[in-house]
Amino acid sequence: MQLGSFKARFIILSIIVCISGFSQGLLLPLISFIFEERGVSASLSGLHTAGLYIGVFLSSLVIEGPMRKYGYRFLIIVGGITVSLAILSFPILDTVLIWFILRIIIGIADNVLHISTQTWLTQTTPIEKLGRVIAIYGLFFSLGFMIGPKVSELVVIWEPLPFVVSGVLTMLAWPLILLIKDAKDAKPAPTDAPMTFFTTLKNFKAVIITSWAAFMFPMLYGFFEASINSNFPVFALRNGLEISAVTWILPMFNFGGILLQLPIGALGDKIGRGKLLSILMVIGIIAFTLMEVFNQSFLGLMILFTVSGMATGSVFSLGLGYMADVTPRENLPAGNVMANIMFSIGSIIGPIIGGFVISVTDGALYFTFFVVIMAIILILNLVYMSKRRNRMAQ
Repeated sequence: MQLGSFKARFIILSIIVCISGFSQGLLLPLISFIFEERGVSASLSGLHTAGLYIGVFLSSLVIEGPMRKYGYRFLIIVGGITVSLAILSFPILDTVLIWFILRIIIGIADNVLHISTQTWLTQTTPIEKLGRVIAIYGLFFSLGFMIGPKVSELVVIWEPLPFVVSGVLTMLAWPLILLIKDAKDAKPAPTDAPMTFFTTLKNFKAVIITSWAAFMFPMLYGFFEASINSNFPVFALRNGLEISAVTWILPMFNFGGILLQLPIGALGDKIGRGKLLSILMVIGIIAFTLMEVFNQSFLGLMILFTVSGMATGSVFSLGLGYMADVTPRENLPAGNVMANIMFSIGSIIGPIIGGFVISVTDGALYFTFFVVIMAIILILNLVYMSKRRNRMAQ
């Protein structure tokens, strides 16, 4: 049986991305726990985390051509199979270097899956429903990502168990794509120009010129996701919190995002995503500043992670909607790829800086670097919106 409606396609893609989010949400703290137990330094642990996002970055540079040539379904299937096999390989190939390589492979495959699903949705969703659809899509990813850290606690029972659970669930998820009718022929809108690496770079230049501010928010979410889920477990364990406490605190960021994902998506449709993102940056700055004050309080961190998630847990999906608002439709595939490139850059830099800050200051300023990044992005977005209003008024 195959399903042909937009609703059925949206549900299936959301389920697939939910399992993908679960695998990422599990893998980041899981390896941090294992490395901390083995005495690996915070700096090396943070650098190791960057492997996942190096893979995301590398695949983003070349994925537009294969996506236009082979279509969404093929890339989703290849990505799903590769992620499953790589995750199941962790307990078998147990060395720091090979785990780093496996993280790069997972980053490449997972990004192939994500960009394919994102582009498929943004190109086929009516513009008046885009905010709500992207918000729900982001909610499913966040839901999976929220559950992942708690399941990583299975490491205390048997170290390979979390890897096995994640690999099996991923292997069960990707075949759902075969239920979508006409998925085999689904591809991005064709362009007149031949698709080469240089054409991709030209498209990147075009979307950066029109939409540069929107790409800051996927980058910021990369900072949040990678650093919080890989650096914070190290920070927390060194400040006396148990693994069980960490696996309760970590999901609160995604839980907060889930609570307001739909209302924030709808509000963005109503008042404008650029304006809403600026407001959320201010709330996020306040929340992360307070984390420095309550950085050893289990209850305080639980509450503040939830509040910060409410404010900033939607910046990736809002950033995608913001990008779609200001980007010409023919450049949306390149825009989606660029959003993932910026996400990967933030994800690479985040854990490296976070690990360095923890090592140098013993975690004293760990949350402050989030505050600094958000303040810079807030100022740049206000400048962009002001210039855009002036251009449109002329």
